Amino acid sequence: MEVVIPAKPEPITLDIARTALVVVDMQNAFAKKGGMLDVLGSFSEARANRAIANDKRIIEAFRRKRMKIIYLRMTYGPDLADAGGPESPNYWKQGGRVAMRQHPEWKGRFLTTGTWDWEIINELEPQLEEIIINKSRYSGFVRTELDTVLKTHDIKYIVFIGIATNVCVESTLRDAYFHEYFPVLVSDACGNIGPDFIQEATVWNVTSVFGWVTTSNDLIEALDSC
Repeated sequence: MEVVIPAKPEPITLDIARTALVVVDMQNAFAKKGGMLDVLGSFSEARANRAIANDKRIIEAFRRKRMKIIYLRMTYGPDLADAGGPESPNYWKQGGRVAMRQHPEWKGRFLTTGTWDWEIINELEPQLEEIIINKSRYSGFVRTELDTVLKTHDIKYIVFIGIATNVCVESTLRDAYFHEYFPVLVSDACGNIGPDFIQEATVWNVTSVFGWVTTSNDLIEALDSC
């Protein structure tokens, strides 16, 4: 079964059986007060709440159609061995890694396996049959089984939602393009960090270069109509 999704720069036709929803890093760290972004001063509750509300609606729409749903989760082990040492740019640039390096008393606080910060938020809790893929870099394709999982399920189209639009969402979406998948960004189901124009920049990048951009209402209405 195929469905036409209103999108920019033009509508895109999705094969329901070959489409997956990728939910990027909807964790307490990025979407809740008291999480990593809040502690580091980069959190917008309004943006997070908008993303949560629209993500929930989209996930429910995909579940109604029994479509594939994959959650990505930013993860570091307790010893931070997978977070990178001084020879890795991740050691110097990823916010949680930097904060734990600069504040040794915070070691294990941010994005560490088993912590509240690391958990997927309650509102979007995965169901048993849905896949969770842990990652230690911005892109969900780096050092993970994501590409293998997608190919195993014969996925061609990937719909992206989550946080942060301009970091992990865009990084994974770009890699999806390079891996020959057709990426669709749901603009109002993602939340950026930084100024508002950063969200606009990612939308422009995807529309113009890397894929297609739709909205939660357009996506859900199209899915429910088929």
